[in-house]
Formats: sequence, C-alpha cells, structure tokens
Amino acid sequence: MKYYTIHEMTEILGVTAQTLRNWDRSGKLKPHHTSSNGYRYYSEDDLNQILNKPVKKQGKTVGYCRVRSVKQKDDLKRQEENMRIYLLAQGKSFEIISDIGSGINYKRKGLQQLIKGIANRSISKVVVLYKDRLARFGFELMEYIAQLYDCEIEVVDTTEKTEQEELVEDFVQIITVFGCKLQGKRANKAKKMIKELTEND
Repeated sequence: MKYYTIHEMTEILGVTAQTLRNWDRSGKLKPHHTSSNGYRYYSEDDLNQILNKPVKKQGKTVGYCRVRSVKQKDDLKRQEENMRIYLLAQGKSFEIISDIGSGINYKRKGLQQLIKGIANRSISKVVVLYKDRLARFGFELMEYIAQLYDCEIEVVDTTEKTEQEELVEDFVQIITVFGCKLQGKRANKAKKMIKELTEND
C-alpha cells in the first residue's frame, strides 16, 4: 500500500499542513500512522476517504498590521513593508489588512474584517509580525477559534518577553485606554502615571 507524507497530502488536497493537523485533532482525518520522529503518513484509504467528501477551496493569506494611534502611522507603514517583504518570500498571493486602534479594542474595523473572513473560510492563514499586534489579551482564544475554521495564525517574531515586561505592557495598555476616557485633572493624572511607568521600566 502506498503512503503519503503530510507534504504530499497538502499538494493533492490543496490544503495547508496546519489544516491536516487540525483534521487530525478533530478526528476528521487521522493519519494511518506516525513515525517515531513525529512525521504523519497517510494511506490510500485515508486519501480516498477525504476525496469522497467535498474539500473546501483554499482560502487566502492575510498579513495583519496594527498600531495604537494615528501618531504611529510611520510605524504602521514600516510594519506593512516588513510584512509585504515576508509574504512575498513565501511565494503565494496575499492581502494586507491594517488597523489603528488599541489592542484591547475588539471593534477595530480591520479585526472584524479578519474575523469575518476566517468565519466564512475565505482566509486560511493570518500572519502577524508580533503576537500583540492581533490582540493584547485573548490571543490564544482567537487562535483556537481560527483553528475551528481551518485557519492558521502565524507569528513571525516569537521572541518571548519576561513575565515582568508583559505585565508592565499590559498594565500600561489598560491605564492608557481607560485613562483616555477620563476628563480634566483625572486624565492628566492618568497620563502622568503612564509616563512614570514607562520611564521606570
């Protein structure tokens, strides 16, 4: 009996390797066996099993870029350019969606466009340069939801920050968002606190 590697299966079915891994986890398509070094192998029966079912069309790749405020438009342009260079190197067609807004604001226009694309399966891969560009909080939840729709989220820079660095960044983000809603002297106090926190860090 002939066996197919995960790479061969992606070529035949027109889906990503991440989609096959998701199918494995969900039970939709289990590999015939997995080698000692972790490689999945599929049999002809496995292939026929999925070919007898309609295979959804491969969605597009989207690069997502975000900055917090309009004052960071130059940074947004750099993100978009770096993202364009990275995706061009992948050799596949892509689209870039950009946002200006807080990482804890889930009503961002670009983010909602992204979520709709994932939900209707027109997007099969989302690429972000940094994890917090997509969401300051709840990244793992968004990643899980994307997987349910056979969508992969790729983070280009996976450098781990220390727990203290993450805590300070999260705290500053929360104060920034809620501080901006305050009026008069209280707003000035919030801004002063943010400045002291960032300088001390």
